[in-house]
Amino acid sequence: MSTIRKSNKLINVCYDIRGPVLQEAKRLEEEGQRIIKLNIGNPAPFGFDAPEEIIQDVVHNLPTAQGYCDSKGLFSARKAVMQETQKRGIKNVTIEDIYLGNGVSELIVMATQGLLNDNDELLIPAPDYPLWTAAVSLAGGTPVHYECDESQDWAPSIADMRSKISDHTKGIVVINPNNPTGAVYPQAVLEQIIDLAREFNLIIFADEIYDKIIYDEAKHIPLASLSDDVFCITFNGLSKTYRAAGFRSGWMTLSGPKHHARDYIEGLDMLASMRLCANVPAQHAIQTALGGYQSIKELIIPGGRLYDQRELAYREINAIPGLSCIKPQGALYLFVKVDPEVYPVFNDEKLALDLLLQQKVLIVQGSGFNMPDTQHFRLVFLPREDELMDAISRIGEFFRNYSE
Repeated sequence: MSTIRKSNKLINVCYDIRGPVLQEAKRLEEEGQRIIKLNIGNPAPFGFDAPEEIIQDVVHNLPTAQGYCDSKGLFSARKAVMQETQKRGIKNVTIEDIYLGNGVSELIVMATQGLLNDNDELLIPAPDYPLWTAAVSLAGGTPVHYECDESQDWAPSIADMRSKISDHTKGIVVINPNNPTGAVYPQAVLEQIIDLAREFNLIIFADEIYDKIIYDEAKHIPLASLSDDVFCITFNGLSKTYRAAGFRSGWMTLSGPKHHARDYIEGLDMLASMRLCANVPAQHAIQTALGGYQSIKELIIPGGRLYDQRELAYREINAIPGLSCIKPQGALYLFVKVDPEVYPVFNDEKLALDLLLQQKVLIVQGSGFNMPDTQHFRLVFLPREDELMDAISRIGEFFRNYSE
């Protein structure tokens, strides 16, 4: 029998967060070895439970959640999202402008599939959340990465963004708060991005899944709240703020001059209908989550788990000679720089694999986030302080003896 090969559409698609290093970690676990996993922002395994009232509402509504719903989602859930957008200062969003999905991931794929023709380009940050790059490639488009400047607290370089715009550019992806860097962008930067989109008639894709996970004096500003005349699609969901990643419950919201995007919106409606609908039981969590007590606030202040674990991780990583990172103002991650003068790294996937094999700590290499150098890696600070301290001590031990 001849070899069965994958589609050519997958040639440029990669998702190293769940890539070869993770496969090796699974093999080690099957041998009975314990791995400290700092690779995925999945709150539940670390004791971050979804609020009980959300669980109870899903359970209560199970008997009526057995059939399909409207292809865009339950009315009650979409209305709750609409009210949330109004509270956030995003104008003129109706029920019909809201699509519920099986997590933001499905909606990202839907939004790119509905827009991009072969060789169309989408501007994506570097480093990025790699699903964006993968989704653009899968849709036949070309991901073009703009620089986020580490020396400027990982803010996007507007000059670099402008230099990457071509006749093929269809839109700009903005991840704020950012994964993997934890940057929260100031209003001035967001307004410059809007100005570029306005000048070149581009769509903005605003990935704001971490909008309520912010620290210190940082303030998240919804990008779509800053403009009425630029078409914007905003993505959000329950996975992070409400610690319900396994529910796969997300949404996207259309705003701005929708009359200029009627044909594209028709395509989105078609794609929404093709998958019939999103997971109905999980949609029942949305109204309760958005309208209920926002328990995330307890976690992001001094004394809260996320705040204190961020402090510990930041302090201990920066205490390791040759390692440093910008203090994250949002999200769940440190994006760590390895000083090339101390530890020149030529293959950061091998670095991650060596750390796994020698110290049983699983991280994700920076190139997995389409970072143009090999001197970075991402770790999550979700484990409790004792386990986090153990993991970072092992990372320190690894680098004390490291040579490539």
